[in-house]
Amino acid sequence: MRQHSWLAQLGVLVIHNDPVVEAELAGMAPSGVTVHAARFESPTSNGDEYTGTPWQEMTASPDVRRGIVQLGQMDLSAICLCFGSASFFGGREFDRGFSSAARKLAGGTEVFTAGEAIRGAMAALGMSRPLVVAPPWFTAPTFDATRGYLAEAGFGVADLLQYQLDSRWRGVRRHQLFDRGGRWEVDPEEVCRQVSERFPDDADGVLIPGSGFRSWEAVSHLESRLGVPVVTSNQACLWRLLTLTGVDVDVPGAGRLLSVRPAAV
Repeated sequence: MRQHSWLAQLGVLVIHNDPVVEAELAGMAPSGVTVHAARFESPTSNGDEYTGTPWQEMTASPDVRRGIVQLGQMDLSAICLCFGSASFFGGREFDRGFSSAARKLAGGTEVFTAGEAIRGAMAALGMSRPLVVAPPWFTAPTFDATRGYLAEAGFGVADLLQYQLDSRWRGVRRHQLFDRGGRWEVDPEEVCRQVSERFPDDADGVLIPGSGFRSWEAVSHLESRLGVPVVTSNQACLWRLLTLTGVDVDVPGAGRLLSVRPAAV
């Protein structure tokens, strides 16, 4: 008797108040691919603006360590740190250090960061100079860190557009928008409108970083309108899992990255 038809299992390590990662991955994941989450305290839960965490400090955090160990004990295909800002501020040194240390904590299960997934997805699609669409809660230091992270990997930025919430949120400090509930207010149709209006002629793609920024429902619409590939954080994380496990299936509605299934670079 066949026990199951599971093809791959993705563990995600996500901040405690982010509802978007699991929702988007559950919506995108093809039949036979499962998603399992562990949570850690958000670095902004005390109201401070986030400006980076060394990989040594992150892997030493009790809830991060517990989450990695527990996900590792599930014998998953891979684990992803769905917190791209840590990669942006820490650079490729963060990616390498965190992934290596976390892999040991997870008992050998493959671990990667959202930043690594984004870089790989952009390279696989031949994207070199995208329009970067930032979540409404990103601030100037995060913009600079994102540009620097991409430049370190050989990518340019044609322009940077910050998604705008409606006028009800104008009195909230930008770095507190996520924790105050702005994470629930992102509208994929509005993402399409704002991006389409600001897309520069010299951009060869759209990059939408931010695991907590609801955007995958906008991907196929933007690709149809603009004629360029679109990469989002959660979409790239799923692509990295499927690439690692050799699962070659189309994911309807998730854009070129998950339909053409380009090879990893």
